[in-house]
Amino acid sequence: MKPLILLLTICCSSLSFAGEEFTSLFNGKDLSGWDGDPALWEVKDGVIVGTCEGPDAFESNTFLIWRDGIVKDFEIRATVRVIGDNNSGIQYRSREMPEVGKWAITGYQCDVHPAIQHTGMTYEEKGRGMFGLNGKNVLLDPEGDRWLISKQEPVKVDTSEWNEFTVIARGNHLIHKVNGKMTSEFYDYHEGRSLEGLLAIQLHRGNAHRVEIKEVKIKTLDDGEVLEFDPAMIAGKEKVERPTTSNPQGTGPIETKKK
Repeated sequence: MKPLILLLTICCSSLSFAGEEFTSLFNGKDLSGWDGDPALWEVKDGVIVGTCEGPDAFESNTFLIWRDGIVKDFEIRATVRVIGDNNSGIQYRSREMPEVGKWAITGYQCDVHPAIQHTGMTYEEKGRGMFGLNGKNVLLDPEGDRWLISKQEPVKVDTSEWNEFTVIARGNHLIHKVNGKMTSEFYDYHEGRSLEGLLAIQLHRGNAHRVEIKEVKIKTLDDGEVLEFDPAMIAGKEKVERPTTSNPQGTGPIETKKK
């Protein structure tokens, strides 16, 4: 019964946490409160480590899922690095996909990707795809069309080094930051949006790599207003296509499975 009690605590205690200090979700010793494939995830020297040994390791992206609650309106900060030519991500307001795999997830993701255009972008894993690339702030209207509402200089970092990734979610307004600098702001007016769900860390299939997390902490925020769409919001704005990528994993060639 303990996970249920904790879930209710997280969902119902936004007023008690709002404005207070961050709460750590990782004890620095083991994976208490987290659930992932034990063959892939471990704690070494106070750091969470997920290891993909190559394209034959597993068929689909897999996740380390936080099981002690769900997240709704919050600020999360995670200190992460990826060693090897691949990527990871902070998954939030997400749900499980048992039809895909035991630890498969769909939902919003803040990308931890070595290709600068994807670093800290707003993305939906196994869903509506990419929204705002690094440096581009996007509105998704009720019809599912994307509108570029503003942009700024992309944040350039080396994801093989330690960087702090921040997600701020309130209602249907999402902000991603890397080392305190905004990479992507997203307004989701589409019916496919999610206002609460699971938190998880991605281990991407394919190229050999390690994802390492040395800190994950959360501050629960007061319930944010779900903003209503007004056509005036996109007056004079540029309608854009859903972004595609030439870097689905890292920045180099994709390793192939052994026959």
